[in-house]
Amino acid sequence: MALLLCSCVFSFAQPHNAPLLALEELQPGMKGEVWTVFRGSAPEPFAVQVTGVLRNALGPGKSMILCELTDPRVQGMGAVAGMSGSPLYIDGKLAGVLAYQIQRFETVRHAGFTPIKDMLEVSTLPAPRDALNPTPIPIKGGQSARSTAPSDIQPLTPAFTAGGLSPLVAGLVAPQFDSLGLSFNALGGSLDSGAQPSALGAPPALQPGGVVAVALAVGDITIAGTGTVSHVDGSHVLAFGHPMLSLGATELPMAAAEVVTILPSQLNSIKVSNTGPIIGAFSQDRLSGIYGELGREPAMVPVEISFPTRQNRKSLNFRVVRHEQVLPIIAASGLAQAVNGSNESGFTRGFRVTVNVEFPGREPVELSQIYPGPQGLNQGLTEFVGNLSLWLFNPYERVFPDRIRFAVEDTPDSPQGIVEQFQVSRTSALPGEHVDLSLGWRGFQRASRTEALGLDIPREWAGKDLEVIVTNGPALDELTGRSRTFVVAQLRGFDEYISALRQFRRTDGLYVAVVEKTRLLTDQRDSTAEMPGSLERIARAADEARFQRRDVLAPLWEQHILPGTLFNIQLRKPLNIAD
Repeated sequence: MALLLCSCVFSFAQPHNAPLLALEELQPGMKGEVWTVFRGSAPEPFAVQVTGVLRNALGPGKSMILCELTDPRVQGMGAVAGMSGSPLYIDGKLAGVLAYQIQRFETVRHAGFTPIKDMLEVSTLPAPRDALNPTPIPIKGGQSARSTAPSDIQPLTPAFTAGGLSPLVAGLVAPQFDSLGLSFNALGGSLDSGAQPSALGAPPALQPGGVVAVALAVGDITIAGTGTVSHVDGSHVLAFGHPMLSLGATELPMAAAEVVTILPSQLNSIKVSNTGPIIGAFSQDRLSGIYGELGREPAMVPVEISFPTRQNRKSLNFRVVRHEQVLPIIAASGLAQAVNGSNESGFTRGFRVTVNVEFPGREPVELSQIYPGPQGLNQGLTEFVGNLSLWLFNPYERVFPDRIRFAVEDTPDSPQGIVEQFQVSRTSALPGEHVDLSLGWRGFQRASRTEALGLDIPREWAGKDLEVIVTNGPALDELTGRSRTFVVAQLRGFDEYISALRQFRRTDGLYVAVVEKTRLLTDQRDSTAEMPGSLERIARAADEARFQRRDVLAPLWEQHILPGTLFNIQLRKPLNIAD
């Protein structure tokens, strides 16, 4: 390793304010030097030789400079993830930046360079129209997506690392990040843990070849991709030489970083780094690189997770980028860390998670869920991320939360319950008569108990064939047509969307309900049962997207019992009401 990290002696220092070398001036055999950080924060050079120019290799008018890595320190390990953006100087002129890996197992190592003219073009593009809510563009290809691509030319991946997540938690949440193409290496750290996550660090004197990071989260949980500074013009910074997440005009935190070491590999050598405080914001994530400005505070969402330990309560505090796909996953990662990743916390019996989401100018939205222990959360992490996404974002307005708070509370006993029997005193009744409902159940490692309910039959049920159902809240939501997915045309806006979310039944306990089969015609969130066929046809002909017909079970009566206990059961009994 010492051989890999030793300094290479050159006859002159790194050029400053170097003039540009046009692509047309490049000739095979030219010798150059590439400046990057091998350890710490000071850049060092390594030698390359120009092999040639691949015309239009990256698209029409977008060529790639191909160089052999002649320096013995780099020839053995190839281009390294985290070297993205390292500037290439030839005869004291800036020619391009290191950006692409060529094959993987070639016997003579080469790398691809983005021409400097193409990279400077990124700095001229318009910034997001709304810096607080930049235009959302889905993430399309991060580290894992590119690593499985069939092409022999692949962008060098930023060295994504996670600080503040234990290896166990990093392994649990890795599939969530993989689904976005955002694989990260748990081997990394943060220099900013325990500091105020809202503090903007003093802008350092960045220089080409220096280390810089793009952060997705900072604070007690830090997730960032480390790369290399390509060009500096005052407070304006270009880096990477290729896209990071292909977000276009965006708003991503720029963070300081230091390289701990390089891990050589025949497959994919990487820089291992610590991420420092935020020092600015990137506003462009384009084909030829990323571009941003030092000293500018990026918009982020604060997340606080409070959880009990054996002696007191602790909290994790961090901030996450404003991105619809990234925010729920990182917030859930912090929750998984609080539940799994502490010596002092242990939720072996079970725990309740209450999520409080503060939207600007609106009453907070609250979501509560009980889990039968860490394994319950771990196994249901995908579902939890999906539910959190449902609550955080909507198809009507681009509204980001002002703050997200998680509160984790121990349950005194295991919350799992088993229903042993369910009895209805009669299957036929007359209006005005009384029906007894009896439920036999037991908690985990507990004695059997009986829950008794009484039901007086109202006159309006006369002549109906009904059912008595015992099940949990999400199952009853589905049976009664209260789906957790919404047709956009059925709601009028964000406030109505939030109102619909608040109508979901609780996930703990049991619901005992009397239901009847019916056909609902839904006009946005208003439903009409058994509408005459002629009127239904007129409504659906006028706007089929707005008016939806569904065969569901309509609840005539329901009661929530045994809160705080988890059940997975559905029991149904007939109940005929004579006329």
